[in-house]
Amino acid sequence: MHKFRVALLASLFVVAGCASPKYNYSANVAVISEPPLSTTQTSNVGDVLLRQGKYREHEAIYLPTKADISWAYDLLMGYYLKHGEDESAEYYSPAGGDDGGKVDKAVLADPWKSVMAKKNTNTLCVVTVFNATACADNMSFERVKKPILTHDSFQQTLIYSGKVGNKINIGYREFSNSLARPAFNNNVEYDLSDSSVIGYKGAQLEILEATNQYIKYRVIKNFNSASQ
Repeated sequence: MHKFRVALLASLFVVAGCASPKYNYSANVAVISEPPLSTTQTSNVGDVLLRQGKYREHEAIYLPTKADISWAYDLLMGYYLKHGEDESAEYYSPAGGDDGGKVDKAVLADPWKSVMAKKNTNTLCVVTVFNATACADNMSFERVKKPILTHDSFQQTLIYSGKVGNKINIGYREFSNSLARPAFNNNVEYDLSDSSVIGYKGAQLEILEATNQYIKYRVIKNFNSASQ
């Protein structure tokens, strides 16, 4: 009976606040194009020489350690991705993958539906399915931008594969949503005695020096605009 009263009082504490999570956030598309044009670079065999593509840059919070919100909820270390905001708070959900966070709830606690970070404070809250909140102040977390690969993510790369005589081998690889696209991969051999400038799918590199260990080159052009 005593334990029941304790649990009941704790439950009343959890529903002391309320919030209605928002789902009005959309991550920005970020473009990769590296290294910069007209720069001289040195790479080893197996390294990427050129990279172009796009991905989603998602606002997030990162917890370096577990956050004890209340008797009912803990936020475990990792990333939480933003899904909305209003005038006073931002709302997040655990990111997937090995580096994603997690909401750990007690058996008697209500199911949760969002993690809330109050603006201009270090207060974190767990919002339940009934819009009740459990909050804790002075939490340690950082607002960050996390790269997220989605169905429309796309990347093209050139990779240095070594030198035989006066010929160098370059590998071309395409990735969609972090998965290789084998049908679009290719390995190309270039004879430097013909020209020190090599090209593939619009990309152009001037080869300044090449050995079986490294290559020194200047970026003239990157790939044509990334598209799937």
